[in-house]
Amino acid sequence: MNGWFDLQTLIWIFIIIFIFHDFEEIILAEKWLQKNSALINKKLPRKMANAIIDQLSMSTAQFSVAVLVIFLFVSSSTMMANQYLNGGPFGSMAFFVVVTLTFFLHSFIHIGQSIFLRTYTPGAFTSLILLIPYSIVLYRTLLMNEIITWNFIFICLPFVLLMVPVLLIAHSIGKKVI
Repeated sequence: MNGWFDLQTLIWIFIIIFIFHDFEEIILAEKWLQKNSALINKKLPRKMANAIIDQLSMSTAQFSVAVLVIFLFVSSSTMMANQYLNGGPFGSMAFFVVVTLTFFLHSFIHIGQSIFLRTYTPGAFTSLILLIPYSIVLYRTLLMNEIITWNFIFICLPFVLLMVPVLLIAHSIGKKVI
């Protein structure tokens, strides 16, 4: 294999990276929002600030339920990627690439929020030290092993937008369940 890691192991590591990243958000988000909602209102236009605060106003338990819903996509995409490598009947790299691209791009949102608000935001730390480096290694390895191509990544990129409703629905489920 051409790359730094065993490909199957590298793909399974995505679940671990997701868990660490979302634990950071789960543990810190509720208190962070309570402490920083005035800052959000000060920095953003009223409608945008209200929409963001409304979307993020969840208890830790509610946020955990939302993360569980998202975890179903993360874990199923990871299993499908490994099925693909093993020639399994449910194998697909496309779903895995869309989900991992979503989280890769999502990490830059966390960093951008921290820069814009000039304060730490939940998720920024693991985005910087785990998610971005992992994504670079993952895509480098997938490309070097000719599992995917740059063209494939660009084809998958617009489908990342389909994950936005998934995230919004997950948050809605979290708010309604608990």
